[in-house]
This record gives sequence, structure tokens and C-alpha cells, in this order.
Amino acid sequence: MITAHIDGGARGNPGPAGFGVQIQDADGAVVHEIYGGLGIATNNVAEYSGLLAALRWAAEHGHHQLHICADSELLVRQMRGEYKVKNEGLKPLFLHAIALIGRIGDVTFEHVRREYNTEADRLSNLGMDEAEATLKLPKPDAV
Repeated sequence: MITAHIDGGARGNPGPAGFGVQIQDADGAVVHEIYGGLGIATNNVAEYSGLLAALRWAAEHGHHQLHICADSELLVRQMRGEYKVKNEGLKPLFLHAIALIGRIGDVTFEHVRREYNTEADRLSNLGMDEAEATLKLPKPDAV
């Protein structure tokens, strides 16, 4: 079984947003890292974007068992079916995640405290940096 530590964030909520994913093998060795900028989005959209990136990677690489570790209690509880997805903006992301889980098979979710998710947080900050960089308006030419 592989483990994906996922995270997402937005500076301003909504604001420049990004996600990060660190994939580890059964021995805890890092096998892949993913991050990306999302432009302007909310923290929850960014968290789901991290989940979707991890699920896509697992499905594309033929994995059938995946353990997700996330510091977003909302995401974990929604994916476990403990909370309903009430936010209309999150529903399509949730449904996409369910479809990807169907391709993988066995996906489990664990809520972890932020201090146990530092590498995914580091990667999500790279994604937020990327989002900020792409949102910058060009500087006027010096006269």
C-alpha cells in the first residue's frame, strides 16, 4: 500500500491557492511529489485539488490500495461519508474523487495533525507561490 500526504491552502481564503502531495511507498520512502498553483481559490478547493492529484497519480500508476493522510478534517470526514458535501463548489470535486476511488479500489482516509503533514504543507506552499507568481500583473515599462 502506498500513502499520500496531501495538503492545500489559500493565502487570503479565497486567495492565491495551491496544493501539495507527497507519495510514499510501504516502507515510507518518498516515491513522488506533486504540487501546483490554482489561481484564486479557497482552502477547501485547494485541499480537494491535492486529493484529486494523489488519486489521479495512484490510478495512473496502477495502484489498488492507497492511504490518504490529510490535515483537513472537513475533507476526511466528507470522504468517509461522515459529513455531507453541502458546498456547491466542492460537490463536483467530491464526485470526481469518488470516481477516481472507483478506479483504484481500496482507499482509506486518515486525519493527521498539521505537524505530521509538513512535507505536503511545504509542497502546497510551493503551489501557492506558483499561483502568486502567475497572478502578478506585468510591471509597466520604465520611462
